[in-house]
Formats: sequence, C-alpha cells, structure tokens
Amino acid sequence: MAEPVNLNRFRKAKARADRKAQASENAVKFGRTKAEKDLEKARTDKACAEIERHKLDE
Repeated sequence: MAEPVNLNRFRKAKARADRKAQASENAVKFGRTKAEKDLEKARTDKACAEIERHKLDE
C-alpha cells in the first residue's frame, strides 16, 4: 500500500516555490547592483548640495 500524502504540505511547498520563482524574476527585472545604488545616492547628494548653495539668505 502507498504512503498517504499530506496535501496541505504539498500545496504549501508548491506555493513557496512559486513565490521564490516570482521573487527571482523580480530581482532580475527591478534589482540594481550596489554600485548603481551608490552612484544614484552620490548624484542625489550632489544635486541637493547644488540647490542649497543657490538658496538666498534672508
């Protein structure tokens, strides 16, 4: 006789695998490297500093 299969466990494992696959796809689509993030932060900081230098004092 075959062993009984826990369908709840099977269903949850399949859902977990599906979520992991979706996360991997999203990481490829939307993910950025650390260098890209650092470069964007540096550009933003420089732009903010540029704006601050052009403000008039009251």
